[in-house]
Amino acid sequence: MNQNDFSFDALTACGKRGQAQDVEYLMSILASQDDLPILKIVDYALSLVSTEAGLTRIRWYLMQGEPIQRNYAALFFKRLGNEELLARAVALGKIDVIQGFAN
Repeated sequence: MNQNDFSFDALTACGKRGQAQDVEYLMSILASQDDLPILKIVDYALSLVSTEAGLTRIRWYLMQGEPIQRNYAALFFKRLGNEELLARAVALGKIDVIQGFAN
């Protein structure tokens, strides 16, 4: 995929495929963009990830990513109700309590 193709269709296709490389691409956009509409589309695209490979990669970003990537990974797992994983990330200092548990 072209690094500059931030269209809704292209980004949501990444989320729907949900492979590790798709998550990598979406997370790389989060680390390099500050355009709010693009960030919202990436957030939505991440919400579409449902493969085990994609979930594993998002878990990696929760623990190892840049701060913005950890924020979006926390939001992803918060939406899934994965409080155990979020509590572990808080205990390890990867995210704060507000990121992990605020509504």
